[in-house]
Amino acid sequence: MNKCLTRTACILLIVALCTAGSWQAQAEELPVSAGSAILMDRETRRILWEKNIHQARPVASVTKIMTALLALELGAEQELVVVSPRAARTGGSSIWLEQGEKKTLEELVYGLMLCSGNDAAVAIAEHLAGTVEGFASLMTCKARQLGAVNTYFTNPHGLPDDRHYSTAYDLALISCQALGNQKFRNIISTDCRIITWPGNPEGRFLNNQNRLLELYPGADGIKTGWTKKAGRCLAGSATRNNWQLVTVVLDAPEMWEDTMRLLDYGYQTYLWEKIITAGQPLAEVPVSGGEPGYVKMTAEQELSLPLLPGEKERLQYKWRMKKSYRPPICGGEKLGELELYLDNRKLCTVELLAGHQVKKLSIWGHLVRLGRLMLGG
Repeated sequence: MNKCLTRTACILLIVALCTAGSWQAQAEELPVSAGSAILMDRETRRILWEKNIHQARPVASVTKIMTALLALELGAEQELVVVSPRAARTGGSSIWLEQGEKKTLEELVYGLMLCSGNDAAVAIAEHLAGTVEGFASLMTCKARQLGAVNTYFTNPHGLPDDRHYSTAYDLALISCQALGNQKFRNIISTDCRIITWPGNPEGRFLNNQNRLLELYPGADGIKTGWTKKAGRCLAGSATRNNWQLVTVVLDAPEMWEDTMRLLDYGYQTYLWEKIITAGQPLAEVPVSGGEPGYVKMTAEQELSLPLLPGEKERLQYKWRMKKSYRPPICGGEKLGELELYLDNRKLCTVELLAGHQVKKLSIWGHLVRLGRLMLGG
């Protein structure tokens, strides 16, 4: 039986074990006005700062992050969407869609994220799910899949509904997932976009309402929101030296200041530590009847982590692989996994690949190897 085990021998890394501390860092006192707030590392989902992150709240137009994510995952950008009467008469912020107007799904997502068009949200929902209610169910299901278990959506735009809520933590998870979509990143960082407008040759000018793009160096944007009940809300993000942080502030009178303060805290307090480089040899495991008689395990990709000073020395490494393998083995073949822990809390998993080919040893090769063993070589 192929058994996975924890290996502590034949490794090329020094493993440091300890029992103090936590992967979820202790929050330092910060003057944050928000009722709920979170700072999260996008790559690892590590929480770097928190305040009431699991408190359910109305979230206004920050809802539209999930609407955009599903639109990009479920639809094709150039699909034509016919604007329904319900979409055209949707209240609140709007891109002034007209009943019967035809828009590409891409145009609607730009209108959704840059100008917070509630009418665009309804048009997207009806196109992809048939009804607003059906699409809201898809949104909630997607949230559950991402681990956002304290979220419930009843609409695609965030207009007030007592049954429509989320948390800072859940919205951070949803934002992290959305930021993994290149098209989503392109849209939220766009300053201005012109889309078609029947009868108006100049088209509709969609100007990005997210001031974070102007206020904070390296800002990626994401989504603002406001209703009287939800207060001012903002999901924000910034990237520096390929290190992306995500913030969510809910019911935040000073949402811009809160967001920038959290991002500054993250970049000034934590270190973006390179732990493993892509292709780095990490372990050597015997291959019975192979030529050569071993295989070097290499990391599939580079791994960096947000760590406080001193945490790198406390990382733990657990190896999930066989005691030995049998040939043939192809270079690049997945052979195991390396799990990383901080103070016994799992951080992430790195796939281990064969760093080279291992052929099946021929009969002559077996005889040569046997002869060497007999001669003590």
